[in-house]
Amino acid sequence: MLDFFRLISLSFPETSEEPHFEKTSFRVRKKIFSTYDFVTQLACLKLSEKDQDLFSLFDSKLIFPVPNKWGKQGWTLAKIEDLEEELIKDLLGAAYNHVAPEKLKFPPNTT
Repeated sequence: MLDFFRLISLSFPETSEEPHFEKTSFRVRKKIFSTYDFVTQLACLKLSEKDQDLFSLFDSKLIFPVPNKWGKQGWTLAKIEDLEEELIKDLLGAAYNHVAPEKLKFPPNTT
C-alpha cells in the first residue's frame, strides 16, 4: 500500500518526496502534507480540524489524531495498510489541499 500512497502523493501538482528523520515525507512547495513511518507503518497527514474529525469517524482505530499537541493542530495518523484505496486518495487529497497554496488546490472528488 505504500507504493499506492507514494503514487497518489506524487500525483499532486508541485509535490516532492524527501526524507524526514526516519520517515519519508511528501511536500508541496517544501511544506509537508504527509509522512510515512517505515518502523510503525503509519502515515501521518496534516488535516484541518474538520477533516480530522470527519475521517476519524470512519474508524477511530485506523484514523486518529496524533495523541499530543500535534494532533490538536490537525496531524492525523492512519493505518493505510488497512484502508481502501479510495479512502487513502481522499485523505491525501484533503491533506494536500490543506497545505497547498490556494492556486494549486483542487476541488474535492465528487464522483
